[in-house]
Amino acid sequence: MTVAPQDLTEDRFLGGRLRLWQPRDGYRAGVDPVLLAAAVPAQAGQTVLDLGCGVGAVALCLGTRVPGLILSGVDLLAENVALATRNGTANGIAFDCVQGDVAALPPGLRQRCFDHVVANPPYFRRSAGQVSATAHRDNAMAGDLPLAAWVDSGVKRLVPKGRLTMILAAARLTEVITAIGDRLGDLRVLPIAGRAGRAAGRVIVTGRKDSRAPFVLLAPLVLHSGPAHRSDAEDYTGEAVAILRDSAPLLLQKSS
Repeated sequence: MTVAPQDLTEDRFLGGRLRLWQPRDGYRAGVDPVLLAAAVPAQAGQTVLDLGCGVGAVALCLGTRVPGLILSGVDLLAENVALATRNGTANGIAFDCVQGDVAALPPGLRQRCFDHVVANPPYFRRSAGQVSATAHRDNAMAGDLPLAAWVDSGVKRLVPKGRLTMILAAARLTEVITAIGDRLGDLRVLPIAGRAGRAAGRVIVTGRKDSRAPFVLLAPLVLHSGPAHRSDAEDYTGEAVAILRDSAPLLLQKSS
């Protein structure tokens, strides 16, 4: 199944350095994939696997910031795979994206291990009924796959000392930490708050395979300035602008 041209929009990311085609309706990549990509300390020549890659936002943001990465992705929906492949080609970034289930990866991926695995899993636990009638949005917001399966798949595909990095709703933090257990060390959590003094709505969680470094809870990243949004103009903090517009990295751990 392909998405008709009239049902697509071309959207700019990273200050216009990256352009992505994505469905006009349903789930649309926004700030979260950019933040996730910024938190991955990948270096040129390293391999990256994007689980549930959608239209390729995370992998291609990362590839824009760090040229020379070897990028792979997998998504359940054929239309997402087609758009992710198109987006890689349009931006001049090699991106090997295949259709498949995160919990039962295609043989070509099961036979490989990666320096980094990234994931932006569904934000909600599946309950009765769908979150959205649109397949793209429902699959992204409340897929049927348990969060533990995302973690299992990611950990298994890491090389020794490889790193898993995920962004998810803060309400699912205990769930993901339980799923990780003792399989990753150097576990770090970055809360992401909309404004200073507000509870974090998102968290980035990262951990390293075969590491015994202790858990670290980092100071929150605050996205917006001031206590409330008071005009139509953007009010991102300076740190958020550097990440979202200028491709600055989010440094969650010491360089390795």
